[in-house]
Amino acid sequence: MQIPGHIDPVTTGTVPLRSGNRVDLVGLTREGIRAALEEAGLDAKAAKLRSKQIWHWIYHRGVTEFDAMTDIAKAMRPWLTERFIVGRPTVVTAQVSTDGTRKWLLAAADGQEYEMVFIPDADRGTLCVSSQVGCTLNCRFCHTGTMRLVRNLTAGEIVGQVLLARDALGEWPKGTMASSADIDDEDDDAGHYTADGRMLTNIVMMGMGEPLYNFDEVKGALKIVMDGDGLALSKRRITLSTSGVVPMMARAGEEIGVNLAVSLHAVNKEIRDEIVPLNRKYGIEELLAACAAYPGANNARRITFEYVMLKDKNDSDADARELVRLIKQYRLPAKVNLIPFNPWPGAIYECSSPERVRAFSNIIFESGISAPIRTPRGRDIMAACGQLKSAATKPSRAELDRIAEEKQAALG
Repeated sequence: MQIPGHIDPVTTGTVPLRSGNRVDLVGLTREGIRAALEEAGLDAKAAKLRSKQIWHWIYHRGVTEFDAMTDIAKAMRPWLTERFIVGRPTVVTAQVSTDGTRKWLLAAADGQEYEMVFIPDADRGTLCVSSQVGCTLNCRFCHTGTMRLVRNLTAGEIVGQVLLARDALGEWPKGTMASSADIDDEDDDAGHYTADGRMLTNIVMMGMGEPLYNFDEVKGALKIVMDGDGLALSKRRITLSTSGVVPMMARAGEEIGVNLAVSLHAVNKEIRDEIVPLNRKYGIEELLAACAAYPGANNARRITFEYVMLKDKNDSDADARELVRLIKQYRLPAKVNLIPFNPWPGAIYECSSPERVRAFSNIIFESGISAPIRTPRGRDIMAACGQLKSAATKPSRAELDRIAEEKQAALG
């Protein structure tokens, strides 16, 4: 079947996970790599040294073959190759939109599929990363929400998306490897190398799945991404999006420390119960109180409220004024991202008109709160916000209703 959109011409350099008993080192901590080397037979001193070298090659240079790790003795490289791999997800399809947005359908070692998206802008490049195959929630405007949760992604599968994107963008540094000693200050935005025109500057955990229902693996992956001796992406450039898993929000702030985005989408119980059924478990008041208590939130690191614009559902002037009232009531350092609804097959909603979206935005701006309107990106390849879904399953309407009932029952 012909895939809509242009096929991405960039060579991805993917390394499919290979069969056998070899251990994939991607996603392991430094200590995890060291322990794996010791278990394979290296003594403690050698394992400590080699784990540091391998970490740099994987996350600083993007190398996938031990033969390319030139500061490791030639005699040791075959020994490593026999026991370990540096994996990548398998690329099933790669597409590029007419606006430059790229989407990859990826397959894990067990064949399960998930998607990631790269959105280029003039001043930044944002990678939208998935945390689950499918989703445990049932947000009614979201295509991913029509899928059952198949499983959580591992830390390796999550960070592997970032590595694969850098492969595709050709962004691994060339030349001499830097080390911590080469850095004169503590600017964690700088990282440990310089790259001309770095394209991948930001990460958003807004792909398939609810990140806070896969907390430990998401935390492990983002700690690797933020590590200054490797990918070195600042926590200020990473945003985690949640539909409102209130009990996990404080932990996310304390233990991960990245920016927070909340899928709000409505300002009263009746509408949010419909659009984001998780609201029936953790209501708006409880959610906003958790936002007010989010560690590190301030005017320099505002909480982002995502608000998808649905015609005649949540887009009235009264809704805009109530949103302003709630933000001020809870004294939230916040901005609102207004997202024109992106249609998908079987969706029951329509997008608000451009005039209605602008009027909604103006009311919020006039109150002193930023409310930019997000420009839809990647719609022609189903890569826009709310459109991601593995093509592996295409349930009927009746099946979708059954899935929604099962998810709601699980939420209690």
